[in-house]
Amino acid sequence: MYTISLIPNSNIDSILPLLQELNPKVELKTLKARLDDMLQSNYECVGVYDQNKLIGVSGLWFLTKYYVGKHVEPDNVYILPEYQGKGIGKLLMNWIFDYARSKGCVASELNCYVNNTSGQKFWLDQGYELIAYHYQKQL
Repeated sequence: MYTISLIPNSNIDSILPLLQELNPKVELKTLKARLDDMLQSNYECVGVYDQNKLIGVSGLWFLTKYYVGKHVEPDNVYILPEYQGKGIGKLLMNWIFDYARSKGCVASELNCYVNNTSGQKFWLDQGYELIAYHYQKQL
């Protein structure tokens, strides 16, 4: 019914409308510039498709840290609202976990906004544990 696959860099701009829904305060040209910059830093993106329609995305960062080892960080995970609550997020995460294992990852970490209570519930349901706070300071 749904297909999940990596989005090739040649088609990466297809994620911009979904990123804009997720980040409505960020201008499209800024999102595009940041995406272009991220592609230079080993960023990958996976998409969920209903036929040929892109209905969900997740950025993928692969990192190694002292305390956890090699891991995947799903980033800007988003499913169109009309497709939410249908198990697609779980399918996407299982695909990501399998892909990460194939790349030698032993864990997954991510950030979730403090006001995103439905997201927090989703991540807990996926087996994530709240282990830290993420801080940010604008320079």
